[in-house]
Amino acid sequence: MIRILHVVTHMNRGGLETMLMNYYRHIDRKNIQFDFLTHREERAAYDDEIEALGGKIYRFPVLNPFSQSYRGKLRNFFRQHPEYKIVHVHQDCLSSVILKEASVAGVPVRIAHSHSTRQDRDLKYPIKLFYKRFIPRYATDLMACGKDAGNWMFSGAEFQILNNAIDAKAHTFDAEKRAAVRAQWNVESNTLLVGHVGRFSPAKNHDFLLDIFQEIDRRTAAKLMLVGDGALRKEMEEKAKTMGLFDKLIFTGVRSDVPELMQAMDVFVFPSLYEGLPVTLVEAQASGLPCLISDKVPMECRKTDLIEQLPLAIGAKVWAQAAEQAAKTKRQNTYQAIAQAGFDIAKNATWLENFYQSKIEAL
Repeated sequence: MIRILHVVTHMNRGGLETMLMNYYRHIDRKNIQFDFLTHREERAAYDDEIEALGGKIYRFPVLNPFSQSYRGKLRNFFRQHPEYKIVHVHQDCLSSVILKEASVAGVPVRIAHSHSTRQDRDLKYPIKLFYKRFIPRYATDLMACGKDAGNWMFSGAEFQILNNAIDAKAHTFDAEKRAAVRAQWNVESNTLLVGHVGRFSPAKNHDFLLDIFQEIDRRTAAKLMLVGDGALRKEMEEKAKTMGLFDKLIFTGVRSDVPELMQAMDVFVFPSLYEGLPVTLVEAQASGLPCLISDKVPMECRKTDLIEQLPLAIGAKVWAQAAEQAAKTKRQNTYQAIAQAGFDIAKNATWLENFYQSKIEAL
């Protein structure tokens, strides 16, 4: 059995974590096993499932590129675990820190994986750009969720695309399931349910999403379902109260039943400031759900005719009108379109398994 060490921040229900779990569930675990090195001490949403599937979880402190103690602990870990011939790193710009220590420790296969097209422009931004430059130097292989993500992260170096594949059949639209889920969340049949799935962070642009919903609410009976959690949730709750919208918002928190929740939605609004290739948009299309995305989201995500892209600059009112129009779209079974686009998990899991196997055989 080949054990692959995936290096992440944590295994909560975010985009890249959900992508990894999709692959983990469908890969042949008699031949390939996933283990995880995380950078949080507390347990995360997927930890129980990982352990049930036979995976190990190693917990490290928060990644600090300036800490020699952290680097030394990481290097010692790799030396103490020679069973890991492949390390697959998902730490965006700071991946070079892990990759370098893995290289020094003699790990032969070191994969860097890009999941985004930029970083938040906060105080850490210059530091992240500095470390991003060294990723191709210390990685033996480069992967990305899409072309834009790979071009941004790897600056011209060659990379392979690993699709953010999903279990498309599990997302197929079901009218009975839709009615049941809407009843569960007290959404009337004549209420327009706007949906969004994403961490409450600056990149997801919840602030503008609330402005869009306010415009929708002025003209029609509507509710907004926000799936996820994060640092900005409280701020968005306060804004909704100030706008007089709080009672029309559904804050679900982190959920394990996102496919079911998407069945209940009428339109999926995704005004992000930047993205890689969001797995949530693939899931939404697999659910037959019409989607409005910003011009900052790569059109690589368009696997059906359910995607409509709008500039952020045109304002909330135009977005609201487009959302109301899109919500009139008749739901349909899009499984074949998703599968033909290469985003059904079965074939992709086999490809990844063969990729890992070939790397081991080449040693």
